Amino acid sequence: QVQVVESGGGLVQAGGSLRLSCVVSGSIFSINDMGWYGQAPGKQRELVAYITPGGTTNYANSVKGRFTISRDNAKNTVYLQMDSLKPEDTAVYYCYANVRTLFTSKFANYWGQGTQVTVSS
Repeated sequence: QVQVVESGGGLVQAGGSLRLSCVVSGSIFSINDMGWYGQAPGKQRELVAYITPGGTTNYANSVKGRFTISRDNAKNTVYLQMDSLKPEDTAVYYCYANVRTLFTSKFANYWGQGTQVTVSS
């Protein structure tokens, strides 16, 4: 019913930049928050950033000042601009969207498959 597809991961040197994109499609009535989680090897998945439909943002302390989340509501797309990358940013990044479909009155989180970001020192 709902598909969440990330793109933009890859290998980058420390200090470099990447831009992740995430497109949400399907039987969508409306989308509430959208955001990104990161899961480093051997660690739990943790919130990196999220953004509300009105553009209010929230960031993990570890990425404040380096990452910027944005969204295009008309395209059901969320972005994560990652600057000044560090080796400790290496993780699989998962996009999520809090979606109400055409078939329910409730919102639920839908997840992408993840995109690998590797930062070399």
